[in-house]
Amino acid sequence: MYKNIIRPLLFLLQPETVHSLIVSFVKIGFKIPGVSSLIKKTFTVRDKRLNRVFLGMEYENPVGFAAGFDKNAKIYNQFSNFGFSFIEIGTVTPKAQPGNPKPRSFRIPSDKGLINRMGFNNNGVEYAVNQLKNNKHKVIIGGNIGKNTLTTNKDAINDYVICFQKLYDHVDYFVVNLSCPNIKDLHKLQDKDSTIAILNKLTELRRLESQYKPVLLKISPDLTNNQLDDVIETFNITGIDGIVATNTTVSRENLVTDKNQIEKIANGGLSGKPLTKRSTEIIKYLTDKSNGNIPIIGVGGIMTVDDAIEKLEAGASLIQLYTGFIYEGPSFVKKINKALLKLQ
Repeated sequence: MYKNIIRPLLFLLQPETVHSLIVSFVKIGFKIPGVSSLIKKTFTVRDKRLNRVFLGMEYENPVGFAAGFDKNAKIYNQFSNFGFSFIEIGTVTPKAQPGNPKPRSFRIPSDKGLINRMGFNNNGVEYAVNQLKNNKHKVIIGGNIGKNTLTTNKDAINDYVICFQKLYDHVDYFVVNLSCPNIKDLHKLQDKDSTIAILNKLTELRRLESQYKPVLLKISPDLTNNQLDDVIETFNITGIDGIVATNTTVSRENLVTDKNQIEKIANGGLSGKPLTKRSTEIIKYLTDKSNGNIPIIGVGGIMTVDDAIEKLEAGASLIQLYTGFIYEGPSFVKKINKALLKLQ
């Protein structure tokens, strides 16, 4: 029903319009008595064989919702009813910001992909904190943190510190986003020295806290093997807890969508099927080169059940969906978890 009726109708509208409609529909719909229970019963698979322990936390299954959808921590509890065991909010920045000019999100259905240049549009860290305070979460929450667009790279560390400190008591783990291609010059913070400086500061601040919260680094799929070696060294030096592999790509190689259409869309991070192979390669590379010592959340191009299994077999302990959920619909998490049970 989703692929044949609902998705074609939704795809008649602009992606951001659909996103706003879904957020509004979910917030209103789940207030109706019984809806939450019905959705949960329909889309959730409960089986202890799916349970995972990752960085000291117990997950009901290995499937989570990637950052970018619930930017402002508005609907994490509602979306947990679709079977996700964890949801990442953000990317959150210290100050509210509108993001890049619209249009800034584009579907390329021929490639089962999305191109976006949202630019960390969000309501700011204080808004996210208030949402998390007022809606006790029923699911593990990750806080994806970034810098404001107008903050210079020289001062970027301060933005990460602000978000880290304000969110610390309200999320279960952190993801440091230095790899989004849609913030001007953000990629320059991925050089080893800048990354180490930011991560060292955050882990230093964590030592002052009474409760330990894992810190992970989200990396780009466009890194070379030498840069991935730097990632491994950074992991070892800074004492962070894991890697999220990967963010969106700036590559446009091997797309079947008309070249003129791609050029018209112009800049932005590409997600979906074109990213499947590369993100899996990176997971495997990091796993092999580190002898399996780096905890990894795999994300990027999980469009089928087989894609999910491949990410886990490549070395990811957990996986996250985004574009695949949009293309495959609300039953996708359930399909993955059922397939994982068959492998037991």
